[in-house]
Amino acid sequence: MAFRQRLAKPLLYTTAAAAAGGSYLYFVYRPRNIPGSDLRAVPPPGYGEEGGLRPPRFPKVKTRDEQIADLKRSGAGAFKGLLNAGTGEGATDDADDGIYDLLVIGAGATGTGVALDAASRGLKVAIVERDDFSSGTSSKSTKLVHGGVRYLEKAVWELDYNQYKLVKEALRERKYFLDTAPHLSMWLPIMLPLDKWWKAPYYWAGTKCYDLLAGSEGIETSYFLTKSKALDAFPMLKRTNLVGALVYYDGAHNDSRMNVSLAMTAALYGATVVNHMEVTGLEKDASGKLCGARVKDLVQEKNGKPAAEFVIRAKGIVNATGPFTDSIRKMDDADTKEIVAPSSGVHVVLPGYYSPQKMGLIDPKTSDGRVIFFLPWQGNTIAGTTDAPTTITQNPVAGDDEIDWILSEIRHYLSPDINVRRGDVLAAWSGIRPLVKDPNAKNTESLVRNHLINVSPSGLLTCAGGKWTTYRQMAEECVDEAINEYHLQTKPVTNVPDISGTEMVNDGAKLDGSCQTHQVKLVGAHGFSKTLFINLIQHFGIETDVAKHLTESYGDRAWTVAALSAPTEKRFPVRGDRISAPYPFVDGEVRYAVRHEYAQTAVDVLARRTRLAFLNAQAALEALPKVIDIMAVELKWDKKRQEVEWRDSVSFLESMGLPKSKLSATRKEVETGKLSFKDSIEYKMYSRHDAPGDELESDLKGNSTLKFGSAAEK
Repeated sequence: MAFRQRLAKPLLYTTAAAAAGGSYLYFVYRPRNIPGSDLRAVPPPGYGEEGGLRPPRFPKVKTRDEQIADLKRSGAGAFKGLLNAGTGEGATDDADDGIYDLLVIGAGATGTGVALDAASRGLKVAIVERDDFSSGTSSKSTKLVHGGVRYLEKAVWELDYNQYKLVKEALRERKYFLDTAPHLSMWLPIMLPLDKWWKAPYYWAGTKCYDLLAGSEGIETSYFLTKSKALDAFPMLKRTNLVGALVYYDGAHNDSRMNVSLAMTAALYGATVVNHMEVTGLEKDASGKLCGARVKDLVQEKNGKPAAEFVIRAKGIVNATGPFTDSIRKMDDADTKEIVAPSSGVHVVLPGYYSPQKMGLIDPKTSDGRVIFFLPWQGNTIAGTTDAPTTITQNPVAGDDEIDWILSEIRHYLSPDINVRRGDVLAAWSGIRPLVKDPNAKNTESLVRNHLINVSPSGLLTCAGGKWTTYRQMAEECVDEAINEYHLQTKPVTNVPDISGTEMVNDGAKLDGSCQTHQVKLVGAHGFSKTLFINLIQHFGIETDVAKHLTESYGDRAWTVAALSAPTEKRFPVRGDRISAPYPFVDGEVRYAVRHEYAQTAVDVLARRTRLAFLNAQAALEALPKVIDIMAVELKWDKKRQEVEWRDSVSFLESMGLPKSKLSATRKEVETGKLSFKDSIEYKMYSRHDAPGDELESDLKGNSTLKFGSAAEK
């Protein structure tokens, strides 16, 4: 008996340790369902009996003119109903059908998220945007889909349960993000360089807590790298004081393409979606409650035609205008207190050789305590962001002092043999974070950490604040509030759109009137797979980098984009005329943007449908003539409208970091290649000599093997 008792405790401890170790190993090495790695739900198209390609046929959204007609019908129907009520005949069914349940103002991440959520619950919804989808803050993010490692640190050290909830919510939403749009989002390892050994266990514990908190919502687990392994993974790092690094995983995405996909998915689910439609005023009924909005079509003004105002009628109005939230709130009540505290977030874009293609970096302790990210994106490198109070403008310009601060911080952790030059900045932009203050809080100076939903006495529902990662959760809460506030009746969606292009593919979403946006896949997701680009190459003869870009930007709609790309009349590539030589954007994308994504201006294409303006402002300027020419054919622009597009686009590119010397560029100068750049900062960055042999001879006297001049010519 005594012998068994002596063995019991060691055996128990050994069993417990083995169970704990086995559980940890299973958690680390468990099978994972990585978004986009499954077999596609929709097979690639096949060939007919005669060898002809049978491309997939995807459902089309209504044209922009048809969508505008629907908006006008709501006002006309309501007006007819009022007339009938005045004559004692009563309101007609047509009048009731014409009125929207919800009118959403603002088509950024939050607004389009609300529109898709409401439409997938069976509500009749319209969304209007003064500029374009994602034209503001939603296209100017850091491109991360993240839970927030920094917030978790605060939650632990400050014992702040609210911070913990924010992280937990964001980690859940991060997984939904990757599941519903695997073509537009991906996992990205992010490195935390360590300059002191004592930081290793601290950061290791933090990243492991992050992994455990993510649970089933996580994919890869964090890990430690020795100094040599860290330098192998990130050769650009400074060796001095580097003792190792921690690597953890977060998500990254193509923000404006995600935004456009949300808008187009909402349109396929029956929402009325119109961009370049400005709200000029709000309508109230006799009791002082909001019942609609006055709008005008800005595209007509660009075409040189008068834009008559008309009224959209709706039972409820949602204000989702981000930094411009207060301007809509003041349309409702001129005396209302402002709730937005705008903050400027500047990012710069550098050449891709500044970072590895598949790994980012975070510096959690900059010179002034701010955090800076250094991330690969679309073949280039993004660095940012700043955080400073600012004023609200439609196209804010990144200041030189903010750009210089980012470059200065980069120099601190990059190898000293890498010359971080101002001329390497290919683009720079400023996004306005709409930090918000609760108007009902006693302390009006305190900012809301996440997002704010507020309803005014007249019924204006405002949803502001938040971040890209939690857009879906924000939209769900906003629609829930709208249903209660406006007494709306959700219903099952029986006429589910055939988004996949074949027989309906089951998302797993039960569209019974409840929120299902965590399962509703966005346009392009159903037929996407990691190998789809190979099918495009084999079917259309498109270059490999172009094919990868198309599948990762459009998902299964890459079939349509490739088909819209003009033949090159070359042996290879067979299709796909690039609009900018260094980048994989092709002519078919411009046509697709106009025909299938409501692009109305050249900036819509250069900045939001493709990302050329964000990647390289001068390359966007050089591509502008070709983009305008294609759009002129598609939209039947006259010469005057083309001139308007040129002026507006060049003006916009100033906010993308286009040098001031290029702002006066004419189309002829760009097309003929006669645009002078000798006065630009880039001119002296490289060895440019009229007689390179002679210059080199004078610098390298006595080295006969390096002489190129007249001796070589002889």
